[in-house]
Amino acid sequence: MINIDLHSHSNQSDGLLAPAEVAARARENGVDMWALSDHDALSGLVQAAESASRLGMRFIPGVEVSVTFCGATVHVLGLNIDASHPDLVRGLAAVRRSRFARAREIADRLRECGLGECYEGALALAHNPDLVSRAHFARYLHEQGRARSIQHAFDRYLGEGRPAYAPVRWASMGEAVGWILAAGGKAVIAHPGRYRYTPLQFDALFEQFKALGGCGIEVVSGAHTPRQYEEYARVAMHYGFEGSRGSDFHGPSRGRADLGTLPALPERLTPVWRDWI
Repeated sequence: MINIDLHSHSNQSDGLLAPAEVAARARENGVDMWALSDHDALSGLVQAAESASRLGMRFIPGVEVSVTFCGATVHVLGLNIDASHPDLVRGLAAVRRSRFARAREIADRLRECGLGECYEGALALAHNPDLVSRAHFARYLHEQGRARSIQHAFDRYLGEGRPAYAPVRWASMGEAVGWILAAGGKAVIAHPGRYRYTPLQFDALFEQFKALGGCGIEVVSGAHTPRQYEEYARVAMHYGFEGSRGSDFHGPSRGRADLGTLPALPERLTPVWRDWI
């Protein structure tokens, strides 16, 4: 089996490792085809491509675009993209501006919770200053002893409905898919099992995504349980989607899966990478 992992993050968004370090870990774990897909950012792709080439891995340039759908956030992977395409570059720049405004609002709300000034501390943990995220605030709170763990920081302060949660309007589904297609890539819904939609909302999500030109969903994901692998294989078959496989790696001991360690994509599915082998 060719070991393929099409979802991972570096310190150019909310991951812990530099792009070259993520590449090295992927190769060490036996990955043959690898995608770096940082949140709303393309800045790590050159280093990632150079490192993958030196290590003998096929590199797939990617990005994970934040989208608002039915009042909640959905992540759409753009895979095998032209990272220099102006539509994609401009669109992601706009999304990052929304991220910056959200980070400032989170800092204000944490201050109101009596936790002092947290923005500079979170910023120091973000290698890309345009992408200070809730994860960086959570790490900072944990390091300062204000939270028992990163998860506790989300549960107490940063999760949806918690006192420091700040909503943001991301790109629309049409915008995100349009940018990805304009850049020659494939649009794939990341880890659908994470979204808390009703069956009717899920149907609207998948139908609209397909109508806009989206071609696949993540079936085997580090964010899914083994039971969900089968569930989303059935979803892919029902809607005619290609299937994807990705660990959603953010760093050692972060998340459920390491790079390249997930089970194979079910054989009855058409893999999103079928034309890249």
